[in-house]
Formats: sequence, C-alpha cells, structure tokens
Amino acid sequence: MNLGPRWRSSWVTQGFDRGSLRSVAASQGHQARPGGGGVAGGRRRAAPPLPPPFLFQPPPALPAPGQDPLAGFLDKMAAPVGAQARKLLRDLVLRPPLLAARSQVVQLTSRRWLNLQEYQSKKLMSDNGVKVQRFFVADTASEALEAAKRLNAKEIVLKAQILAGGRGKGVFSSGLKGGVHLTKDPKVVGQLAKQMIGYNLATKQTPKEGVKVKKVMVAEALDISRETYLAILMDRSCNGPVLVGSPQGGVDIEEVAASNPELIFKEQIDIIEGIKDSQAQRMAENLGFLGPLKNQAADQIKKLYNLFLKIDATQVEVNPFGETPEGQVVCFDAKINFDDNAEFRQKDIFAMDDKSENEPIENEAARYDLKYIGLDGNIACFVNGAGLAMATCDIIFLNGGKPANFLDLGGGVKESQVYQAFKLLTADPKVEAILVNIFGGIVNCAIIANGITKACRELELKVPLVVRLEGTNVHEAQNILSNSGLPITSAVDLEDAAKKAVASVAKK
Repeated sequence: MNLGPRWRSSWVTQGFDRGSLRSVAASQGHQARPGGGGVAGGRRRAAPPLPPPFLFQPPPALPAPGQDPLAGFLDKMAAPVGAQARKLLRDLVLRPPLLAARSQVVQLTSRRWLNLQEYQSKKLMSDNGVKVQRFFVADTASEALEAAKRLNAKEIVLKAQILAGGRGKGVFSSGLKGGVHLTKDPKVVGQLAKQMIGYNLATKQTPKEGVKVKKVMVAEALDISRETYLAILMDRSCNGPVLVGSPQGGVDIEEVAASNPELIFKEQIDIIEGIKDSQAQRMAENLGFLGPLKNQAADQIKKLYNLFLKIDATQVEVNPFGETPEGQVVCFDAKINFDDNAEFRQKDIFAMDDKSENEPIENEAARYDLKYIGLDGNIACFVNGAGLAMATCDIIFLNGGKPANFLDLGGGVKESQVYQAFKLLTADPKVEAILVNIFGGIVNCAIIANGITKACRELELKVPLVVRLEGTNVHEAQNILSNSGLPITSAVDLEDAAKKAVASVAKK
C-alpha cells in the first residue's frame, strides 16, 4: 500500500490554524486581524490532531520503554520553539502535563486548509453508516419551517452554520442572541430562522462585525443520557492511526488527560490490517458501553475508522460520542480534518470548501499556494515553513516590533510565487518593512533571490527590505542580491534580521 500522500502532510509545510495564531498574537500584546474560524461542527473544542511526520523524513522507530520519543528531534530545534513543540505534542497524545506552571505561549494546532460546515461533516458521516441526528439544511426561513415540520420530532435544535466556535453564545446583527436554539414548536423555528439567515453572527472567534449566516441546520434534538469521547488520528510515534477514547466526554479532553489520565484509552491500529473487532469491542467497553450498547458502539467505531480511511482524514473526532435514553449510540458532534495532499482523489469533498468566510487576501494567497494570515503589526514576514514563520513572528516581537502577517511560502516554491507574495505584502498599507527569512533545504535560495529582485523592480518597492538567507545555493543567492543594485539589507542570522527590520521601522 502506498502511504505517501497520507504521510506527506507536514506540520511544517501545512501551517497553523488562524485561531491559534491570533491567540498567540493576543498573548504577546498585538491584535490579529479577523478571519474565518476552523471547526467542522461542534459545541466544544477538543484536542487538535497530532502533526504527521515531517516532509521527506521517514517515520521514526518506536522508542524504548520510558524513553521520550520527542527528545532527540526537539533538542535540535531552537530552544523556545522546541519547548513549545514538546508541550504541544505531548498534549496531543493526551499525556498528563509534565509541568505544573502553564506556559504563556498558546499551543499551536495543525492547520488544515479545508474547513467544512457542521452539516457537511455530519452528512459525510451519515452517508457512511455513522449514526447522527436526523437533520435538514435550510437557506431561507420558509425552508427552515418546512424542515422542522418534516422532522416531526419532539424537540428541534436550530443551528446557525458558520466556521466558528462559540455559536451558542453569539449575537446576531438582528438582535437575536444565540446561534443555537431549542424548541418544540416548528413555528418558532421559522421565526428564529428569519432573525438568523442573512444576518451577521458575532462570536468570540469571529471579527467584531461577525460573519453572515447563509444556512441553518434544523435537526432532531436528542436527549443524551451519557457522554463519551472518541477520536481517530494520525500519530507519528505509532507510525499510523490511533484510536483515542475516554468515558468522560462532552468536555475538553485536555482537562481529562491532565486530571484523570487513567481515563484516556488508546488503541494503535495497523494501517495495513485495519481495525480489529477486538479493538473496537475493547474501546467500546473502556468507554462504558454495556450489554447491547457495547456491540452497537463497536460497530460505530469501525464505521468511523472506515470513514477515516475513505476520506483521507487526519482526524475524526466525536465529542460527545453518546448514548440516548432509548438505547441508541449517536455521534452528536463531529470535527473532521483532512489531508490536503489527498485533494486529487477527494475532489468531491474539497469542492465543498466554503472560503467565503476567509479574508480576501487569504483567498488570493491560496490561489498561488501561499499560506497567509493577517496580523495588525507593521513588519511583514516572508518565510518558508510554518515553524520558521512562527519563530520569525516571535523574534520580531521580542525585539520590540510587531509582525504584520504570517506568510508561509512552503517547500517547492517558484519564482512566480515569490513575486505574488511580495504583491500581497506590499498591498497592505500597514506594512512599513519586509523581513525575508529563508532556510533553504528543499528551497533553492537562488530562486528566492531572483524572485525578490524581480519583485523589487517591477513593484517599485518603497519600504525597507531585510533579507536573511541560509542553506541551498545561499552564496549564489547572496551574489544575486548584492549585485542587483537594490537597497536590500542583508542579515547574518534571524536575530540580526529581526533587529535590522525593527530598526528600519523605528527610523521613520
């Protein structure tokens, strides 16, 4: 079996979640510009997926008992980034925290560029035999009313569909409070939908003005007699998928891992052999399903795993994975992350991606395979690799500056992409300086240098430009820049680059 496309998805080359970056920015004292959220559909946010192996790096051998599998790799990283990554990865495999003090640096989550609405994720599950609530999707208030009547349910839940968490506590521009409502009267569904569809919903994860609601989900409201947690995710230390579960669901799983680690159960799955009946049964038992519910839960677990493989997911997380008083095992809430390297064989799924909630500049960047997230500073960052981009933002801040963006060129960058990246950066009126930080591994520094000089000439760059290059063909690249006759400031390392970029802004 060819595992290439599944394993090539890289933490470094994929970037990070917008919400996480904005949280980091806020913790450091600067405000990120708003953008779309990233939940596939859930009332609660839980553990992010484990980053897959790094590009072109073979999966590591399993560590000896008691050995830290992250130590060798992370020791090679810069100290601040290494410490942050160590905590992140340990949390992701649901180990209890090793340090009592909480880090001031907000954890990063693996960025997946495909975000589905809640109803889309649940439809994928339903179409593959996974038990979810009965639901309909409506574009208008009249459609919502008709859907409520067709459900013929004792109680109905109406949910605004946007890519952001905290919908239940959100506020609409119509004055309606709450993006999630329960009612037993179908007529109320129609009345509520009138105040939802076409209006902006503002939550803690949206811009201040909120995000326009175009659709609502009208679903059967089921009572939950017991909540558990279930997830399937890729774990690099196990060289494949891992089934993770806990009998304590409906809450943040990180809290359970910290306070009651004995309630976290894991099953390593051989990706060649697939999930075994014994593994599904054992997980169902560990989750506390008894009698007929145990077999039912095991069957749902196997179907979720089959879905995980079929759609090239990197994570399928169900919280809560619960049971009803009537004796049904139901996936009440789901978050699905996809391997974007598998887009070529998942065209139908990727066609569902709604980018209307993104900032226009993010969509423009995506056209050229660039990863862009706007921040509110004045020093633009032009970097290859999400980890290096994050470190660059940090070091600018540590030297008294504020990053204007997070821009990741990725690995196989071309000269045309460099030019387009400069167009994006210079189009931002807040940008007063540009810092280029390139570490050439699979990236050819000479290509970057040629792209920089072309962009500077054609765009008539008006702001200071600081460039730090290291790695493949760096000497040729430095010659290209020095012989260009352009006012480009060279830097010997990242610290030097950050200081020079901050100083160039201070002179203005």
